[in-house]
This record gives sequence, structure tokens and C-alpha cells, in this order.
Amino acid sequence: MKRVHNSMRPLLIAVIFLLFTPIVSEANAYEPIPYEKILPILVEYNESERMEFEVIGQSVQGRDLYEVVISNPDVDVDEVKEFRETMQVEPTASLQTIKDEPDFHVPILIIGGIHGNEFPGTDAILELIERFAFEEDEETLAILDEHVLVFNVVNNPDGRELGTRQNANGFDLNRDHVTLSQPETMVNIEMIRDWNPMVLLDLHGFVIYDDDNPGLIEPTTHPHNPNYEHDLYLKWALPNAEAMEAELVTNRDLYETDRYRNMQGTYIPYRDMEDGWDDYPPIFTPMYANHHGVYGHTLETPDNSLDGVRWMVDAVMGSLKFSSENKLEMTKDQLEIFKRGVEFEHVDHPEGYFPNAYVLPVDKQNASATIKGVNELLRHGLIVEKTTETLETNGQSYEEGSYVVRLNQAKRSLANVLLWDGEDISDQASAMYDVSAWNIPELWGFEATPLYEEVDATLEPVTEPVENVGQLIGDGPYVLQNNAVESVQFVNELINEGVEVIRSEEGHFHIDATRNEQLESAVSDSNLYLKTTDIPRDGSMIHSPKVAILNDRSNHGTRAALLKMGYQVTEISTNDVLDDKLADFDLVIANGNGFDESEEYKKRVHEFIDAGGHYFAIGQSASSVAVNQLKLSDATTHTGPRNSNGVVHVEYTPSSVTHGYDEEDLGFVYNPIWFSDVTDEEVVARFADEDFFKAGFWKDAKEASSQPIVIEGTKPNVTIMGLEPGFRDHPEYLYRLLSNVIFTSSQVELVTPERALMTIEDLVDAEQIYYASTIDRLTAAAERVIEEDNYDAARNYWNIVIWQWNLNSFSREAYTELRYDAEELLAYYES
Repeated sequence: MKRVHNSMRPLLIAVIFLLFTPIVSEANAYEPIPYEKILPILVEYNESERMEFEVIGQSVQGRDLYEVVISNPDVDVDEVKEFRETMQVEPTASLQTIKDEPDFHVPILIIGGIHGNEFPGTDAILELIERFAFEEDEETLAILDEHVLVFNVVNNPDGRELGTRQNANGFDLNRDHVTLSQPETMVNIEMIRDWNPMVLLDLHGFVIYDDDNPGLIEPTTHPHNPNYEHDLYLKWALPNAEAMEAELVTNRDLYETDRYRNMQGTYIPYRDMEDGWDDYPPIFTPMYANHHGVYGHTLETPDNSLDGVRWMVDAVMGSLKFSSENKLEMTKDQLEIFKRGVEFEHVDHPEGYFPNAYVLPVDKQNASATIKGVNELLRHGLIVEKTTETLETNGQSYEEGSYVVRLNQAKRSLANVLLWDGEDISDQASAMYDVSAWNIPELWGFEATPLYEEVDATLEPVTEPVENVGQLIGDGPYVLQNNAVESVQFVNELINEGVEVIRSEEGHFHIDATRNEQLESAVSDSNLYLKTTDIPRDGSMIHSPKVAILNDRSNHGTRAALLKMGYQVTEISTNDVLDDKLADFDLVIANGNGFDESEEYKKRVHEFIDAGGHYFAIGQSASSVAVNQLKLSDATTHTGPRNSNGVVHVEYTPSSVTHGYDEEDLGFVYNPIWFSDVTDEEVVARFADEDFFKAGFWKDAKEASSQPIVIEGTKPNVTIMGLEPGFRDHPEYLYRLLSNVIFTSSQVELVTPERALMTIEDLVDAEQIYYASTIDRLTAAAERVIEEDNYDAARNYWNIVIWQWNLNSFSREAYTELRYDAEELLAYYES
């Protein structure tokens, strides 16, 4: 078996996977089955008494997703499901059951078309459905004697229709199994949770690492995720992959093209690569399934052709034959996985690796993220409990109503991989395939404390999504802390309804409203805490700005984050910028490599900023463009190795951009960029000291220690952010960095007597007030308001402004500003 030299791997991965261009064999090209013809085919096949199918969800654009189940007619599939659930609760008793009754059936889950333009997977599934629904040959019947075959026929129907890898929202669904932001991904989770399959096959394309061994079948290279029972997984995954490979080679004479007729095998990363195709993150379908105790495999057909479809069919058949022959022993080891969890055994892990439990305390004034986290754990099928009394442990007290996730459960691997802090794996491999940190508690903004002792408290199971706990205290006006995505969404809803919202200098939201039924209803439907307090005089009125985001395939996470927070966002192209469309917006966001190198494009961006528009660059590509192409900063940019990523410690400078974050807090980077040659005044945030890298993969990260990561541009209204706060719609804790910039771009400072005095000084400097006597009168009147702080003084100031305007003592521009200040002061004292 030919090995790929380590130095070639990044190039091959870049060529094969970043371009996402299907490899087509012209001599064997075919027309993939259009999505709209899939339902008629399934209806026709449903005449078989072996088959059932149903709609199990809808895509973003409303297309149906289909689940097909094929089994012998005498098999009660509900009983199969029930036994798979019993296996997780009573693994020891279930082991005896399968020994006594070895004719049990195991579910095999096969998923097609998670990447919309990888067509052969779905077409292969339709061939397999036809075979197992109707054929009577000995091989077909033998497989049905052992299995229930479950198919997700086309996981990404929008992508199939559009011819795109991503779904209609621009998301790669095969990166979403932790976040669960997309409806198509949730279908996969529900199928894995409902069926608890023995094997999962995820059908992809297109890979040719080696001409003699086209295609690819997992298991993967190291580093392996340390949470699942890799010893038991590999025991069966590797021989299963080799059985699939053997089936391909056996049938090679039946293929039409030389690529397939000459194949000596296929590429199995665990066997044939050093690293770079790992199973570390649980974001991919098979790797996620591994944490459910499933033997998961990605299958990559070589090309987009009839032979590519045949390759996929043969590989699946090889796996089904293998599981038929080894069903009993594979199920025994699956039960052993569950038993290790339920009985809290450390066989493939050092003693103490897993905590006994995690406790998730609920801060009643900031419950939003915790409740979302608990509901997410339930969606993943994990066991969550709630304390009915105070929990005392390790010198800490947790109030009644705290949530507890004990790890003596079958899927402890999944629980731990979602709740742990992660680790720095930079020294474990030369390359990683994708993200290496995803810690939900920190990146979503809630506390999950590991406990390394027994939980000594009465617990009750949480079986339904947690209800809202919003509270409205007092009769108003109210303050809402800037501490959650839900807070920002609520504020935007109020602004759109015409309610005045003031942002304090600390960044919190003051709502100028009295208690009413509509407000009570809105708060009760939330997890927010609003209490009555005075509106501060040093705040700023915030508005709903017109926000544009440059249309780029990298912007989907940020766009989704903005929509989640209640912003109305318009996607624009580089051509729109050239057509002077920026003038229609208050703020433009760049979060990708969308850029036009023409001087006209640069001119349009600078004109937009000079006219008062805000420019916000996010991530490596957009930040590099902002600094090096658009010249919006005099900084020097520095970048880490490609695909370096992880959770980082950040030092945030107190500012309007960092409201709601501690001075020592967290961030997330992907393809990191940082800056030098900037003044302290321009630095908004910087990496912490040499130990700033908390979890993930980033070789030589120390070179970025203490370096700026968020800066202001040399022009006003420019923010350049090396962090990735909207990355794939995941790090919700960081979304408020986005909203802080947006609110800053749209806020109008409240008028105080001190600010009225500053307005006068600014107008004097601008030579907009013509006479010294007018300056004296205005200044004296403003100072009187400061001293007396009452309505009469404000009315006097207003009278002087009108009097001096009638005497033509200042310009019309000055009159507009002075009158605005005077009227705002009057309105304040009247209220």
C-alpha cells in the first residue's frame, strides 16, 4: 500500500477538499437522480412488504428528508428499537439476552448526500433500497436475517438541488453535529438517538490519494478523541473497512473504467496515513456517532460517475456482509462500551479521567445560556438530572434547582466530550483535519463544574425541555444585563417596536417602559431578568442600524449569529460596493476573503467610512484585507499555521466593543491572525501571556503571546477583529462582541448639561458661533443647568438658543445641534 509522504498531505487535502470540486470520469459520466424524482421512486419501492418510509424532517428551504427502513416482514422494528434502548440501561442483562437469543436484528444506519454535490451516495442508497426491498437471492436474504437497514436517503436536499456542498444556509452539515444549528443535522441526531445503530456508514466523495487505491474508508489517523472507547471501536472498524475494501477488489472486473478495474484496494487512513485525517472533533457524523457507542465510518467514493455509484454500493455490501458474520461479537463489544459507562469503569482510560459528574448551577439573573445548554444535552439524548435540595460538595454549595450530568451513563463519552474544557493537542500531530476545540460551556457562556466525588443529593430526572424562567421585577423603567444573546435579541425586538433603549457606559440596557401586559408576556417567554432602576444620564440611545455583510462562503456563521440576535442583515457583493450601494447602510461586515482589488473598490470603502459609515472586519482573511489592501490600519499582520484553531485566553480593554466581558476572558480563533505596530489606544483586545492557548491545535502559539488580536483602525469607525466570534454559529458567548460593535455604530449619546457644554465648545472650535457674547451667554446657561439640575434652568437654556438664533448669532448647522441639545434637556427634566 503506497503511503503519502507527510510533506504532500497538506497539498493533497487542499486540492481535494478545499476546492470541493467533484472529480468526474468523462468516460463513465452519469446524470444524478434529481431530487424531485426521489419521492416517486420511494413510493414505487414502498410496494414491498419489507419496506417502510416516512418524512422525518424538512430542509431549510422546506424540502422533505426521507427515512427508509427495510427488514424482514416478520421483524417488529419497534421491538428492535426498544431493545437498543434497553442495551444502554441494562448492558449486562442485555448481554445474556443476545447469548440466549442470537437471532436478534441489529440496525445499520446509512446516510447519503450530507454534502449536496456528492451525488453518488444518494444514488447508491436508492440502488440498495431497490435490492433489499425486492431481491430474493441468498446474499440479500442472509443480510436481512441479521439486520434492520435504515437509510437517510438524501440528508441535504437543498444542496443536491443547488449543486452545492453546503445547505441553503451555507453550512457544511458535516461540521454541525455538536452545535445542531441546522434542521438537516438535527435529523441525523434524532436517527442516531432513536435507532442506536451498531454501524453507521456516511456516504461521501471524492477522494483519490493513490491511483492504485482510489477512494477512502475510515477508521482514521490519530489523534483519536480521548473520550470514546477507541480500543473497542478499532477492534471492529478496521476489519470492517478491510472487508469493504475486499468487496471492492473482488468486484473490480465488473466496473467500466480503468481507474476501478485496476484498483488494488482503497485508502484506509488508520492503516495508510500518518495523520491529517483524524477523528478528534465530534462534529462529523461518524465521529459524533462514535460517542454514542456506534462503529462509524466515512466512505469517500473516488469520483462522480456510474462507477463511483457502484463503488459505494459494493463498499456498503462489504460492510453488511462483515456485520452479518460478526454481529454477535460486535454487539457484545457495543454492550461493553455501554457497560463501561453505566458502571463507571476506566478500562481504556486512566483512573480518574472522567469526573463523576458535572454540575450546572443556574444564575437566576443570567439563566439563558445554562438553560439552552441543558436543553441541548437533552437533544443529544443524554441523561440530565436536577437537584431538589442544596448540593454540598468539595467545599462548594450549589442551590436547589442546579442541573447535574452524572457520567455513570451509557453515553458518558458524549457527555464528557460536550462538557469538558478540551485540551491543547498541538504536540500530538503534524496536521489536523478540522477544529480541535468546541467546549460548549465556555463557548456558550455557562458554568459546568466537574465533580470528582459522588453526588450526595436528591436528584430528579429532567425529561422535557426546561421551561422559561424570565422575571420582570417592579414597575419600570428596567435594566437588562448585557450578558446573553437572548438579551440582545430582546433589545432589538423592543427597538423595532419603538421602545426607547438606553445603553449605559457599562454596556447594559435600560428600557424606558412601564410594566404592561405585552412586556410581561415577552419576559415570561424568555430566560431574562429585568429589574426596575433609574435610567442613567450618561448613557446612549441605541437604534436599529442598517447592516450589510459581504457575501462570501465564510460569512454563514456570522450571518446566522446576527440573525439569532435579531438584526436585519443584507448580503451584498463586491459589485454592490463598486455600484456605491454601501451608502444605503450604516455598517458593513466583512468575514471572509471577498474583495475586489481595484482602486475603485478601495475608494468606495474609504468614502463610506469618511461619510460616517462603520467597517467591521472579522477573522484572518477579512482582517488581512482591511490592513494590507484597504489600508485601514498601519498595523503589521501576523498569521499562524493554516487551520490552527482553539479557545484562547484574551485580555479585553474596557471599551464599548468589550462591554459584558471580563478584562481576563476567553476568545476563539480559526486560522489565527494578530497585529503589531499599533498604539495602545488602538488595541481593543490582546492575547494573554505565554500560556494564553487553552485548548485546540496551534503549533508555536507562543509567538502570539500578549499580541493585539482586536484593534481599531486609523480612521474612526473601523474595527478589525482577529477572533472568530461567529464561527459556524457556535461560540455564542462571543456573539456580543458583534452586537457591541453594531450598537456602538448606531448609538446616540444622551444629552446631559455637560455634553451640551461640550457641544458649545466644539462649535466654537469649528467657528460656527459668530459672536463672543453669544458664546458667553450659551456657556453661562449650560453651566446653570449643571449647577441647578432642574427644569427651569433647562428652559432658560432653550430660550437663549432660540433668542440667539433669531439674532443670526450662529450657523444653521450650529442651530440644529444646539436646539437638539436644548430639547433633549427639556424632555429629560419634564419626565
